[in-house]
Amino acid sequence: MTHINTTYDLVIGMGRSGTSMARFLHSRGQSVKATDIDPARADAAAELEALGIETCIGAHSQEMFDQAATLIPSPGVPLTLPYIQKAVEKGVPLTGELDIFSRYCNIPVIAVTGTNGKTTTTALVGELLQACGFSCFTGGNIGIPLVNALTDKTTVDWIVAEVSSFQLDLAKTFAPKIGLLLNISEDHLDRYPSYKAYRMSKWSLFSRQTKTDTAVINRDIPEFHAGAKTLPSTRICFSSTHEAQARITEQGIRIYTSNTDGLIPNEVLTPFTGIHNRENAAAAALAALAAGGCLDSICQGLARFTPPSHRMAFVRNLDGVSFYNDSKATNVDAVIRALASFDNEILLILGGREKHTNFAPLVSAVKASVKEIMAIGEATDHILDAFETVCRVVPCTSMARAVTAAWQAALPGDIVLLSPACASFDMYKNYEERGEAFTACVTALTSSTGEAGHG
Repeated sequence: MTHINTTYDLVIGMGRSGTSMARFLHSRGQSVKATDIDPARADAAAELEALGIETCIGAHSQEMFDQAATLIPSPGVPLTLPYIQKAVEKGVPLTGELDIFSRYCNIPVIAVTGTNGKTTTTALVGELLQACGFSCFTGGNIGIPLVNALTDKTTVDWIVAEVSSFQLDLAKTFAPKIGLLLNISEDHLDRYPSYKAYRMSKWSLFSRQTKTDTAVINRDIPEFHAGAKTLPSTRICFSSTHEAQARITEQGIRIYTSNTDGLIPNEVLTPFTGIHNRENAAAAALAALAAGGCLDSICQGLARFTPPSHRMAFVRNLDGVSFYNDSKATNVDAVIRALASFDNEILLILGGREKHTNFAPLVSAVKASVKEIMAIGEATDHILDAFETVCRVVPCTSMARAVTAAWQAALPGDIVLLSPACASFDMYKNYEERGEAFTACVTALTSSTGEAGHG
């Protein structure tokens, strides 16, 4: 069937990203419609309707999809949605926010992707650029839609963007001046047919760069050679195990690039707990250097950086037991990295909504450092199957029960760690809400809570 030429773009999804996109396109004089299957988007719909943008919530209309000039799915909308697939079969083109953004943007972009550490590193790059005297807009998957930079009347030197694989999947023209690939591990296998497809999505960040652009890559990624050998851009690397332009050492981060030779000492790296956070710092430092920054200013920025919430955040110490909120750890690799950050015995709160999670890579890390697992959410049975022969697993029906059970089992010197390896949507709106629930439960504990050694 031939696609009928029509005049409106259809934004699919009316969350923060979708509503910003609809408003932006409308401000450019384009005809826009928006749709969302969630009836709770009534407020967003009312906001768009007030601008003259037609919306549809609580259901999708195949006719609205089929007659669109272009479909613009929000990153959280799977491309396998039948309404999208049927419209595409009829010839309706798909595009994403990265390409729409790059169509209108004439400011150089630093784009950060990877399975873990994207938000922290994106925020850090912005901090380091400012320490070096540059102005920047920081947004993207970090929570501020990129098109917001195009409606901001303030001119900046750089745009720093957190970029997800979902955003990259629809990118055909987006090409960052500096791209960062932090790491790749199994994740989102509910959205991708294979781990290989997910890896290819991440590497595609560099595919449209030219030789005047820069690719900052973790040298320790297992498929590094296969992914890096055909890159069109200038490649600089960071590593904790190989020689690289930024090497994590016992003294700090050794920097050796074409125009910089120096050390980022440990004393300015105190906000960065664990090797994975040192890798994030190394990547951000290389990006800031590639943007024209100097090492002294970068060190100043690193020393004053405050990591974003819900990422290995210390909550409190009660009677010698320390509590950490790592709610952002929504995959197995992130939990492995979190466990490696501590030498103490750990009471681990694990679980939530699964994404076809393979817990097998986590077994050895749990065996090495976890005393007990408190299993929560839909993944509880899977966690029991995976770990019941490794350590004690306690099924818990709520966060409050999990925190109390962990506190009861803990001894002075132990760590209670929320690092779930799963999405939050079975119990919470997002990982932030989950982390806040954990923090509230921990804050409510007293020395007399529970039984065990603390009762």
